[in-house]
Amino acid sequence: MSTPRFRHAIVRKPCKNLVNGITSSQLGKPDYEQAVRQHENYLNALVSCGLEVEVLEADEVFPDSTFIEDVALLTPTCAVITNPGASSRKGEEKTILPAIEKYYTHIEFIREPGTIEAGDIMMTGNHYYIGLSERTNKEGARQMTAILRKHGMDASTVELKEMLHLKTGVAYLENNNLIAAGELFSHPAFRSFDKIKVDEKEAYAANCIWVNGTVIMPAGYPLLKERIVARAYPVIEVDLSEFRKLDGGASCLSLRF
Repeated sequence: MSTPRFRHAIVRKPCKNLVNGITSSQLGKPDYEQAVRQHENYLNALVSCGLEVEVLEADEVFPDSTFIEDVALLTPTCAVITNPGASSRKGEEKTILPAIEKYYTHIEFIREPGTIEAGDIMMTGNHYYIGLSERTNKEGARQMTAILRKHGMDASTVELKEMLHLKTGVAYLENNNLIAAGELFSHPAFRSFDKIKVDEKEAYAANCIWVNGTVIMPAGYPLLKERIVARAYPVIEVDLSEFRKLDGGASCLSLRF
């Protein structure tokens, strides 16, 4: 399995309306100013991993728009504009198109009644795992699978019972290493991976990202950090406390390609 080298990332600044974003947490409202500072630190972490980062302006129409990962899947050969399953994010996917068009000539679209958010999609080489969740339905997964196969890739689905998104509980670190938490640690779909277990009390940290050999993860989760370092990965910790209040993690805040 070849190791991808990411060159670019797209992020969107948090909007002031962030405080009205979707959440199931009981952690209180996010602090906007603090979220802006944390987002800048996250951006700097991407740059330190060798990425050229395009920063889109905040969009007050969509409170959750800083979680830019959900509205597009960027593969080595095509981009797919998703159809978010959350009603308050309907239309948000259209706002990303001008940025995507700068980098891709092959752009595909998920159509109703299919819904899919890319937080439910994990890339492992040429194979993509698609989580079936409250945000991603079977028709959305079917359309995405057909698009990926059209462009020489493949996909399979993973039914979620507890996780918001697939990548809430798994992160692929290349070299067959998979961070896995909760229901996904023992899921048969991932039996062939060398798994790094996330303890229940550190479950939030399962949402981290591999960027050109380095792992960017939320700050404050020493057990998982130790396990990642033990696999010889450099680690960058970034405080994401304000995004955690909105069920958002490290992968949610950028499109990497």
